[in-house]
Amino acid sequence: MNGNKIPVLNIYCGNQPVFISEKPVPKIYEPDDQPMTKTSNCANEGKARQGQSPLNEDTANEDTANEDDDDAEDDANSLPELGPQPLTIMEARQLLSWYTLSQNANVSAVDNNPALHPLWVRCDMSDPARTAWVGAETVCTGNKVSAVKLYSITCKGSTVDKKSLITLDVLKQEHKKRHPPSSTAIKGSARFSLFGPTVVENTTVESQSSVTVDFKWSHVESVLETPPLSSTATLNIRVAIGDMRSPMYEMYRELEFLQSLADGLRTGETEWMEPLESTSAVNLTKAFLEELQGTAKTLQEDAAKTAENSKPTTDMDTPIFNSFLERGDLDFVEQLWVRMRKSVTSYQDIGDCLKLVTEALRYGDIKPWIHRDSSSSLSKLILQSYHQQIDHVSLTGVTPVHMLLEMGLDKMRKDYINYLIGEELTTLNHLCYFLSTEVDPQEQVIRLRKLHHLLEVIMTCGTFLGLPYDRLFLLTQSCLQHYKTYPYDEEHEFKLQIKPALISHFYQKENPVLWRAEVSSGHGPHEVRTSVQLSDRPLVDHVIFEADPNETVNVDSEDPAFFTTMVCCSLVNFA
Repeated sequence: MNGNKIPVLNIYCGNQPVFISEKPVPKIYEPDDQPMTKTSNCANEGKARQGQSPLNEDTANEDTANEDDDDAEDDANSLPELGPQPLTIMEARQLLSWYTLSQNANVSAVDNNPALHPLWVRCDMSDPARTAWVGAETVCTGNKVSAVKLYSITCKGSTVDKKSLITLDVLKQEHKKRHPPSSTAIKGSARFSLFGPTVVENTTVESQSSVTVDFKWSHVESVLETPPLSSTATLNIRVAIGDMRSPMYEMYRELEFLQSLADGLRTGETEWMEPLESTSAVNLTKAFLEELQGTAKTLQEDAAKTAENSKPTTDMDTPIFNSFLERGDLDFVEQLWVRMRKSVTSYQDIGDCLKLVTEALRYGDIKPWIHRDSSSSLSKLILQSYHQQIDHVSLTGVTPVHMLLEMGLDKMRKDYINYLIGEELTTLNHLCYFLSTEVDPQEQVIRLRKLHHLLEVIMTCGTFLGLPYDRLFLLTQSCLQHYKTYPYDEEHEFKLQIKPALISHFYQKENPVLWRAEVSSGHGPHEVRTSVQLSDRPLVDHVIFEADPNETVNVDSEDPAFFTTMVCCSLVNFA
């Protein structure tokens, strides 16, 4: 299940491996191949599909007339890409029967066999009940399989008529049909979307970032009821960097320039970004050096003045970004980086700018100040200039790019530290992994990118959701711990427990994207559940849902349309 996210199954199976049975996608003609006509295919859905199922697998190939390979290839290229293909309900039931027999310890042929993973079979919904999935799962007593749970998942197309939705009483009756009278419990869960695509003038602005919240509560009283404030709530946060709505957008552009330098060193080719300044990089650098030479103010006053002039002047600059991340203590190297990253468009530009700076240092024309912990090559030259001893630097080949990359890494690391430490979200000890200069520059860029992603997550929750300090602190620690272990991944979903009252104004007047009620009875492995799920999109991906011809849709209506998915479970004990 880690490899294939199937929403309706994840609810019941979580991350445990299961077998998925489906028809193979029709095979495209290849040289020396014969078309496959039918296969009973069971694949282990774990971290990846692993080998064959222990179930019998029969493949029948039929002889066909030879066709021209080129014609077949042309036909194949014109075919639409097909998704998973379902079986008929009779084929699915046959597979479940074999599965159940194979697990029955009373059948001597399979005595002492280990329990199989759960089996789920895609169905084509052609039966009267409109069954989309059937499943089977073993129940063990000790090391022995003592029973099997059989599942049936049925689906109905979307409707805006809430009166046609299943009631809790009907759901309870469905549960009692399959299970003897016993004490039952009914629980509710729901998911709301808090942040994602937005609609501007009837146009949807897509976003790769999303924040949803999952609620769970007991004592459900009505279908589609709003989660009570006593619910448990978990935020699911997935943030893709580069969103123009983000207060981190300008910082993202800076990171992208840094990434382009690193990629250029790695591949030998650099894709230069569109310059943000109309003045050339060389002229900007000359003006900066002349400004330093001509001022009579103290170094501290000089730094404050030039830092003010170094703020980004693009249209995307926002008060939120400035107040959160702009620093007023940019040293000489950082101010030089700001000018160069907005204006250089070639290796020649970088070399010429750095040549101007090194000559000014060598002749004592400038005595700039730098941060004590600066680690770039240019910072070391500046330290040497204080003693009138500067090493010779050959500004040829990729050396200037290396120097500029170091300048950017140094500056952006301090930007991130300034915010995280300033907001008391972490300590320097927890940032050591991300700030290390002992690893090669390519790895430094990767770790800086992780830190940027972390900050995007924090900014999203702090700026758009207004979460309090204690939640942001906990989220920061979780993100830091994750990225010390795992590779960079914008698809990763960070989770955070919160109190519903903190976000009540976001969801109480909104419609859920998923709402679920579940009736359960029994305990432990013998617990059985019957549930209904209402969702804004189908939870089944292998069947096309058609609109109900008897339902009239009012395009001006604000009532949401819901797909209905019902899951029933039966417990079969072995004698």
